[in-house]
Amino acid sequence: MSLTLKFLLMLLLVLSHNVDSGSIVKFLPGFGGPLPFQLETGYIGIGEQEEMQLFYYFIKSEKNPKEDPLLIWLTGGPGCSALVGLLFENGPLALKFEVYNGSVPSLVSTTYSWTKMANIIFLDQPVGAGFSYSRTPLNKTSDTNEVQNIHEFLQKWLSKHPQFISNPFYVVGDSYSGMIVPALVQEISEGNYICCKPPINLQGYVLGNPITHAEFEKNFRIPFAHGMSLISDELYESMTRICKGKYVNVDARNTKCLKLVEEYDKCTKKINEEHILVPQCDKINTQETSPDCEYYIYHLIECWANDESVREALHVNKGTKGKWLRCNWTIPYDNNIISSVPYHMNNSLHGYQSLIYSGDHDFTMPFQATQAWIKSLNYPIVHDWRPWMIKDQIGGYTRTYSNKMTFATIKGGGHTAQYLPKETSIVFQRWISGQPL
Repeated sequence: MSLTLKFLLMLLLVLSHNVDSGSIVKFLPGFGGPLPFQLETGYIGIGEQEEMQLFYYFIKSEKNPKEDPLLIWLTGGPGCSALVGLLFENGPLALKFEVYNGSVPSLVSTTYSWTKMANIIFLDQPVGAGFSYSRTPLNKTSDTNEVQNIHEFLQKWLSKHPQFISNPFYVVGDSYSGMIVPALVQEISEGNYICCKPPINLQGYVLGNPITHAEFEKNFRIPFAHGMSLISDELYESMTRICKGKYVNVDARNTKCLKLVEEYDKCTKKINEEHILVPQCDKINTQETSPDCEYYIYHLIECWANDESVREALHVNKGTKGKWLRCNWTIPYDNNIISSVPYHMNNSLHGYQSLIYSGDHDFTMPFQATQAWIKSLNYPIVHDWRPWMIKDQIGGYTRTYSNKMTFATIKGGGHTAQYLPKETSIVFQRWISGQPL
């Protein structure tokens, strides 16, 4: 082989290794000085022609990135950006809550980042969420399609970052990710048995306030409402007796039950479903949201992500995205996994460990519903219900099962970790390091 041919082959290898390998971000608008952690952003092409370009933020562990676990974070929706998780829930930066004055909103360091002991890939998925985009018109996607797309993303990302192949790997998310994460764990597990691709070192998964079966969870809102004194004893007893535990898609012939559901709706319709103690205010029309509203922060994140200097710093491809939205509800999507419980069962049979946590003031995915489907797996209790502590204060309650599943409540928490990120981080950090909560 001639020297010229050898040189060309070596050049091709170098180029193929560096293509789409991501860009290092050292500074971000709104944050003073260099970033105190290692951030990489980039795209991974998915599909036969790589027409789907999935955008990711990768943050190395601040402890020992060579050996610490590797996580992929999937925000719910479907269609909400992973930037929500990064800046609101468990990342090393957060948006400062201040009135927008036209300049780039400020970023501050957090004390509760999960990156203190884990490497995390924050992924914008499905295509259309965050900064992910398609080179061709968007086709309708689905739960099962997304499971395959994310699996393909992971295989390609790891092939471009081979130094992380041996790290213990976990799939993590919350809310609607409860439909995707268990199925993705199963997909990765099955894929690890297929020839010729390096196996992903899958160890388990983490879910916060996860949806598992929409109708199932909605039915549990009634006992939750009663337990939180949102409805009277008399109304609850009547609903239990007449509706017989079925409060969603009620048979039209059961007029008595329908009447009782109406009474229930009158009592609860102005309650903030994501956290019953937080005042209800507009979290959709962010430009009209008052700074007095807890969700004014959603306006700030849109101002930040839509600033041209931010997009340039993040290495977002120009012209690929119009207005960045916290959650893109217009993505054509088929919710074709009706229940994720069978996936949980299968993952348990294969020995994967899991942490399921619930903010106990979440009305959308009541903790009673989560406890009920966990109990339906029929695994013996190893450590029974007990409080977990932060110093000498109760942070919530926990129970562990023989299938390596840990359930924990976050006392005073809501639908996502953004309501109590410090407390949620303590639960995660104890669990991922193998300590009792």
